[in-house]
Amino acid sequence: MEAEWSRLDALAAQTRDRAILSLFEADPDRAEGFSVRAGGMLFDYSKTNLDDETRAALIALAHAADVPGRARAMMAGAPINETEGRAVLHSALRDPDGPPLHVDGQDIRPGLRETLARMEDFARALRDGVVTGQGGPITDVVNIGIGGSDLGPAMAVRALSPFHDGPRCHFLSNVDGADAADTLAGLNPETTLAIVASKTFTTVETMTNAATLRDWMGRAVADPAAQFAALSTARERTAAFGIPPERVFGFADWVGGRYSVWGPIGLALMIAIGPGRFRTFLEGGRWMDAHFLDAAPEANMPLMLALTGIWHRQVLGHATRAVLPYDQRLSRLPAYLQQLEMESNGKRVAMDGRALMRPSGPVVWGAPGTNGQHAFMQLVHQGTEVVPCEFLVAARGHEPQLAHHHRLLAANCLAQSEALMRGRSLEEARSLLAGRFTGDALECQARHRVFPGNRPSVTLAYPQLDPETLGRIVALYEHRVFAEGVILGINSFDQWGVELGKELATALGPVLAGEDSAAGKDGSTAALVAYLRGQGG
Repeated sequence: MEAEWSRLDALAAQTRDRAILSLFEADPDRAEGFSVRAGGMLFDYSKTNLDDETRAALIALAHAADVPGRARAMMAGAPINETEGRAVLHSALRDPDGPPLHVDGQDIRPGLRETLARMEDFARALRDGVVTGQGGPITDVVNIGIGGSDLGPAMAVRALSPFHDGPRCHFLSNVDGADAADTLAGLNPETTLAIVASKTFTTVETMTNAATLRDWMGRAVADPAAQFAALSTARERTAAFGIPPERVFGFADWVGGRYSVWGPIGLALMIAIGPGRFRTFLEGGRWMDAHFLDAAPEANMPLMLALTGIWHRQVLGHATRAVLPYDQRLSRLPAYLQQLEMESNGKRVAMDGRALMRPSGPVVWGAPGTNGQHAFMQLVHQGTEVVPCEFLVAARGHEPQLAHHHRLLAANCLAQSEALMRGRSLEEARSLLAGRFTGDALECQARHRVFPGNRPSVTLAYPQLDPETLGRIVALYEHRVFAEGVILGINSFDQWGVELGKELATALGPVLAGEDSAAGKDGSTAALVAYLRGQGG
């Protein structure tokens, strides 16, 4: 693939200083030619410096990496997670009624259907008041998990709040006792259900929080374990915890945590919005799967989203990517995508163990608009580093009585991407201030008001945030991360980088408790241990 990368480097050198706005001047139809319409959504990447030649070179790169072939292998159950010897089949979770799909010689579809049906039966019984707590119908559900067992369902539950007609859902993830205290404040233990989300039922943070919640509940409830459910494959451990087997929902090791909201990890979402709407969420993801497999490259939304990311990060060298949903209910999307991208593609070696020759995934960050405009957009517009931005916006909100709010929101979204591209020249700044300042003062003041412009962005627009649309958006980003990983030649489905910190934390626990010595630790860590022990009493 060196020839394809070299071609892109050459094109970048030729076009680096070209004004994006000039591309629109040269081609009045550029917005249509550099966008993808699919599934009622519009992905506009025309406010980037991509042209026909560069796009063709990027597509050639994707073909050289065999992105289409790897995608089909993934969805067919091939063990593409090579470092762990596993299939990668989160897409199967959203297609339980599909044709037979074999992993290790066994058709997995019947098990998917059975688990989904059990989840639906449990969710309906809970929502209908058949499953109750000691104090009556369940009013609140606390999902206890961390990482993919928290970020996905927490993001989706918040995103689909207009469709909530079940118990209130809360999420407890941080091992910090403050999170447990604040989450449980105001809840009634007699009408609260706890969902413990841990595949192995050994995740330290999750199990610590689960034990704390059981103790809290046990002070008011005769049998607290009867008000627990588990999302886990470790049935011996869930039984030892006291959770009834009919309330344990397992999932296979070919579902990675950050890709797991489509299955049992999404139980809290199903309880909040109901099984029917949850099925619609799955349908949205399934639609995007088919689109990713079948659409031609230039009409393929996940592929073109991935290729713009490759252009900005691996070719142009922009180290970060801002995700800016102009949709308050997607406020957790940046954090969700942060894990999806950075845990998947934050690697330093290729599949063969050799060091990467290009930068790996970008730093992903962001916040909802318009809040970000009053926080970090100053740096994005006038700072010394270029930050490619990804905007998301709906054509309409869920509050027709507040339509003027939504128009103002959308106007701000479009204005930000236009301002990033257009900028403001020194001459324009001088004209703006003419009559207020003269001479050196005018020159100084004008320079403060210059916007460099020529800063790239893409925009994903959709009709309204509903279960099907959310399913399409989440699957879109999953496939984007997959395609980028294939092009980089890395395994996007392991996460060895989280292991060392866990190991060291396990060893440091007894040290902080005074049960073990800090001998052998570096001077900084030993000094910090001494301070914390001294202050902790």
